[in-house]
Amino acid sequence: MNRLERTATVNGIRMHYLRAGDGPPLFLLHGWPQTSHCWHQVVDALAETHTVVAPDLRGYGRTDKPKSGYDKRTMAADVAALADHLGFETVAVAGHDRGGRVAHRWALDRPDQVDRLAVLDIAPTRAMWQRLDTGIAKAYWHWLFHLQPDLPELLAGQNVAAYLGYFFEQWSYQRFDAEAQAVYVEAFSQPGALRAGFDDYRASFPDDAELDDADYEAGKRLTQPVLALWGANGLLGTLPTLEIWREYAHDVTGGPLAECGHFLPEEQPGEVVARLREFLRP
Repeated sequence: MNRLERTATVNGIRMHYLRAGDGPPLFLLHGWPQTSHCWHQVVDALAETHTVVAPDLRGYGRTDKPKSGYDKRTMAADVAALADHLGFETVAVAGHDRGGRVAHRWALDRPDQVDRLAVLDIAPTRAMWQRLDTGIAKAYWHWLFHLQPDLPELLAGQNVAAYLGYFFEQWSYQRFDAEAQAVYVEAFSQPGALRAGFDDYRASFPDDAELDDADYEAGKRLTQPVLALWGANGLLGTLPTLEIWREYAHDVTGGPLAECGHFLPEEQPGEVVARLREFLRP
């Protein structure tokens, strides 16, 4: 499968993206601490039936790392502008981790542009904060740490490989691929990369929280079909994840992937492809 590496100027930033295949457009949005490389084991299979577009989100990988704009509304506007730039009127979107939160906001803000949404190993941010207890706090301690100004950069910057390696070890059920891990360590060792990734988390308060609360209280819900997938051996395997998503969307299906932790596209790529193909089938 021919993969094209491209850069487009959208929403005031230069965004790097991968494009492959032909057919209905499918956008794949990565999470932290990764880049668009996280889809490397599923792109070719999905590109057999779709035009796959996998960008590096604002602040990540080879995309610009400005000092602002990490609220999910702006990050969603980035990828929406990329879709417009590429001439796509409607797209399907799959987002993992932080990319799932961007995808959620994209689908809420632009329901005419996003016709299907898949969210991988996340529950809505608002729901996670509301359910915060000792179990979730222990698993998601990094959310609170990454909110702090300057300190995460100071401490993680002393040894980027060890800091990121901790998450790849702790969050995965299958052993994480060393070559892929090296790609992410190199990406987050670039100037501004750690700060930008932490700014993604720092945007949670007040910007993202205020938008999420306002939408929920106004009764705004996802109207597109939603597929929720998560690793059976991760935190979401202990929560009523489908029931949580059904508080935020009208049409939700999905379930856990066996023998899988957080990194679904790399731990169980075949199952991710199968589930997405079924969900995206006309």
